[in-house]
Amino acid sequence: MMDAAAPCPPDAPVRFRPAVPRPLRQPLGLLAFLKAARANPITTWLDEHFEKPVMAGEGAMGRVTVVSDPALIRYLYVENAANYRKDDLQRRVLAPGLGNGLLTAEDEEWKLQRRTLAPIFSARHVLDFADPMNAAGARIARRLARRDGTTIDAALEMTRVTLDVLERTIFTQGLASDPDALGRAITRFLEAVGPIDPLDVFGVPGFVPRIGRLRARPAVRFFAEVVDALIDKRRALIAVDRAPADLLTLLLEAQDPETGKGLTDLEVKANIVTFIAAGHETTANALTWALYCLSQDDTARARIEAEVDAVPADGGFDAEALPFTRAVMEETMRLFPPVPFLSRQAIAEDRIGRVKIPRGSLVMVAPYVLHRHRTLWDDPAAFVPDRFLGEARKAIPRFAYLPFGAGPRVCIGQSFSLQEAVIVLAHIVRSVRLRVPADHPAVTPLHRVTLRPEHGLRMAVARRG
Repeated sequence: MMDAAAPCPPDAPVRFRPAVPRPLRQPLGLLAFLKAARANPITTWLDEHFEKPVMAGEGAMGRVTVVSDPALIRYLYVENAANYRKDDLQRRVLAPGLGNGLLTAEDEEWKLQRRTLAPIFSARHVLDFADPMNAAGARIARRLARRDGTTIDAALEMTRVTLDVLERTIFTQGLASDPDALGRAITRFLEAVGPIDPLDVFGVPGFVPRIGRLRARPAVRFFAEVVDALIDKRRALIAVDRAPADLLTLLLEAQDPETGKGLTDLEVKANIVTFIAAGHETTANALTWALYCLSQDDTARARIEAEVDAVPADGGFDAEALPFTRAVMEETMRLFPPVPFLSRQAIAEDRIGRVKIPRGSLVMVAPYVLHRHRTLWDDPAAFVPDRFLGEARKAIPRFAYLPFGAGPRVCIGQSFSLQEAVIVLAHIVRSVRLRVPADHPAVTPLHRVTLRPEHGLRMAVARRG
């Protein structure tokens, strides 16, 4: 069942409330939980999760504590972050495809990579990428304008534009592969590893084959071939001092500011795959959901059109000068967070608030739940970009909104991703108006590592102006 729109008082504004799985009233039994978690994990949340600050209980994954109190989240991710590591389930799912890069590494290996890569994503470097992001945005806008009167696959188009941004910023000499083929490989990988495997839940050793990993192998091999070709070609250019100053070159030449050591070949490869797969996928999905929300909210659409139309058409967009466009992206990521849940494993026994955390147990912060928590947000199911404007934005508790995580392991590319999304969305909105056809299946979220529309997103294109 899907949440229905709550009735509004007569003088209340009409708000769009996307359809999402209705929270459960009672916990599922073990087999029902495993089946539901494999099909779509966000269907397993209880109604209580959206009301209570902390919930703890025993389930298929052992003792699990779900934290939705901003002060306690701060404790978990900042004040006592050293006691919580990435849990084994995440590593089992992601490491076979993404390697031991920044997303999956732990302890000193992670610290070394984080220190080494942090300068690459500094504010100065991110601002330098505005021009190539504008170029990619203008290109997708022209392509969509040429499709006037037709129907497009919006999710596919957002995949194409985010890969175009990668080519213009990280891999400026191309990806040595058909971008559509790469996009399909990323989708196949996440669809294969996304469903929760009962063998992983119960901690069965990794040498026992998993169906998802077997299905993901062709995509993993494809990633390896693409990355090896990229690195070989770039190292040859670096050797003769002819390499472009893009993120790939910076990655290959990066040095730990404390030790002067560079990344190993395996670390370089793992992080390139992470940037391609995880980095592109999250931004593409966020843009897809933003287009959907705008297509359902005429007031928000009119406001964003007015904002982008005020920018001279012969120039690019400055993300910082588009507050409402940014608010649309932030509100979209509140309703459809790129990563729906974050989990950690306690290294030693602890206490979060009044709840005891046993050693080895899971502690989970779920942005999907946190961003819809009824004690933290007014009308949490509604699409309201104004939450992220002016004083309303300042009133949001720091740890109540976590589209990019929090603490030391906060997403290193968050500024890059948000700037990209705002610029690309602005170009699309200025060029075309998109609508969901009447015969489209219900647009509902499917959790496959990230959140994507379960049935894709077909949209009818109407050129503006």
